[in-house]
Parts: sequence; structure tokens; C-alpha cells
Amino acid sequence: MSSRSLRWLRWLALFAAVFAFGLVMFGAFVRLSNAGLSCPDWPTCYGQVTWPQHAQAVAHADAAFPDRPYEAHKAWREQVHRFLAGTLGVLVLLLALLASWRRRDALLAVLVGAVFAALGVGLYMRGEHLWSSLLAACAIALPLIAAIRLPRPGAWKICVLALAVIIFQAMLGMWTVTLLLKPIVVMGHLLGGMATFALLAYAALRFAGVAAAGDGLADLRRLVAVGIVLLLCQIALGGWTSANYAALACGYGPGSFPECLGQWAPPADFREGFVLWRGIGVNYEGGVLDMAARSAIQIAHRLGALVVFCYLGWLAVRTARHGLRALGLAIALALAAQVLLGISNVYFGLPLAVATAHNGTAALLLFTLLATLARTQRRHDASMFLSLGRA
Repeated sequence: MSSRSLRWLRWLALFAAVFAFGLVMFGAFVRLSNAGLSCPDWPTCYGQVTWPQHAQAVAHADAAFPDRPYEAHKAWREQVHRFLAGTLGVLVLLLALLASWRRRDALLAVLVGAVFAALGVGLYMRGEHLWSSLLAACAIALPLIAAIRLPRPGAWKICVLALAVIIFQAMLGMWTVTLLLKPIVVMGHLLGGMATFALLAYAALRFAGVAAAGDGLADLRRLVAVGIVLLLCQIALGGWTSANYAALACGYGPGSFPECLGQWAPPADFREGFVLWRGIGVNYEGGVLDMAARSAIQIAHRLGALVVFCYLGWLAVRTARHGLRALGLAIALALAAQVLLGISNVYFGLPLAVATAHNGTAALLLFTLLATLARTQRRHDASMFLSLGRA
């Protein structure tokens, strides 16, 4: 791979990472504005590529989906989100093609995987769900195997791996609609979006040369990896809270924080609150749990936040003491902002702007940890890095 191609790969990875961050924010806006089921079919919206906009099209939509009356102010949000997700998919496909260039087996796997994914969508629209699922599984497996076997540095592997992740993310988006906002799927969709952003951001950091001169930061690298795992667990818990409509289970205003419903130990049903699978056919819009189960989820989310706050706060100090003061400060600032936004969500009754920013700041906090992780990784020798790219 020439230096010019490497520059293209670097800038494309950066653009895709920024685009993925915007998509995470817009996805949170769609979910938090209760627009997740505003298009009852997938990938079309009431049978249209865009969404119904004229009186005749709206009447046809209401007749075709009598259980889901058309709401224009919500439908456009969901369908625009799908368009943006599709655009990101194209960007990731281009990255995967560039990363696997001149490796015939990997390039073929990427191309065939993309074709299988497109065919799977077409078969799904025709009602051939079994064949569609089989093709989708193959579309995920092919770039995944190619990424594992690709004889190139990690950044190249990540670009190919991201294609497998985003295809699976598209399936989660489909299931979010077809399984009627099933909480485990909604939570998985959030994690998929964060994972896609994380992979692209980390690849962009590595292509930009963010690394250490040696292995002197190996001990910090392990601590950062633990922090990333803890943060992802907390993001999953936040997704579970949102998917079960438990964000305001402890009320809002005075008595809602740090207490819950004005009590330090309110009734809480943790067993019922964390049943991951409840069967198929239930519409989860608005939530199906009672107050005790939702309170249990909210309390668990707060306890998780406390653990993450203590660990990442300590990690920020350790990072600064290792000579990475800017990164330590970035972790601390993002962590403080995230906690304040979380408290504001509860105290002020989940304002849409604040709740959306809470999701975006979680992604930014994840990015600060990824940047720290990249900064602790050993730097490749420049000539070896380019020669491996050519392989």
C-alpha cells in the first residue's frame, strides 16, 4: 500500500469515526423521542423509500398499518436515521476494501460479504426471512474471518472487522422494529453503535500515529483496558434502563436523587427487572415492567455509575502521573460531564437535549479511554508499518 493510499485510509477512518459519533447522537435522539417504531416496516417506511408526505400517501399508510397511525414528526426521524446508518455502512465498506487491498482472499471475503448483505435485505423485503437470515449470517462471518486472518497490523484488521460489526448492527436495527422494541435488542443496538464508533475511532487513532515509543506504559494499558470494559458494561446498563423506560423510575425533582422516590431503600424487584428474554410478540413501547422492577433497574444503573466514576476518576489521576496529563484531564472532564448530565436527566425529568447529550458524552468518554489505550500501545516502526500495509 502506497503512502498516498495510507493517507486516504487515515482520513477515511477519521471521517467515518466522526460520522459514527454523529449517528450515535442522532440514534439517541430518535430513541429518546419515542420514534423507534414510527416506521413499522423495515427498511422502508410505510412501504416507501422515504416516508409518506402527501395526503394520499398518508391515507394509504394508515390503511396498510391500522395499528400504527402515521406520525410525520416521528417517521422522518427514524427513516433519516436509517439513511445515515446506510451511509456509514458504505464508508465502512470502503475502509474494509482499502484495508484488504492486494490481499485477494480478504478482498474477496469483503466483497462477497457485502453482496450477501445486500441480497439478504432484498430477500427480507420479499418475505424470505429464513434465507435472508442465512445470507446475513454469512455476510457477518466472511469479513470477521478475513479480519482474523489478515496479515496486517491491527488498524487494518479493525477496518475489516468493522464491516462485520455494522452488518450485525443493521440486523439489530431491523429486529428493533420487527420485535417491537424488545429491550435486549434495543440495548444491543446501542452497544453495536458504540462498538462501531469505538472500532473506527481506534483505527483512526492508530493510523494517525498515536502510540508510545516503547513498552514503558504497559501497566497503564492494562488499567485502561479494564476501564473500557467497565464503561461498556455501564453503557449496556444505561441501554437497559432506557429500553425498559426506567430512566425516571425514581421520580424527578426533589427526592429523586440521590434518593429514589424520596427513599434510600424503595421497593425494588431486581429479579423481574433483569429478565433478558420475555418471548416474542409483546409490544415494549412505553415499557411493560411495574414500578418496583423499573426502580431496581434505575438503582442498579446508579450503583454501576458509582463504580465507574470511582475507577475512572482514579484512572485519570494515574494517567496524568504517567506523564499523559492531557489525556488524564480529558478523562476527568468527560467523566464529570457524564455524571452531571445523568443527574440532570433525573432531576429535570429527562429533557430530550440533556438525555441525548448523555449518550454522546458516553461516546466521548469512551473515546478518551481509546485515545489513552492507543497512546500506551507500542509504536510501529514507520518502514515496517508501510511494508505490512503493502503485504
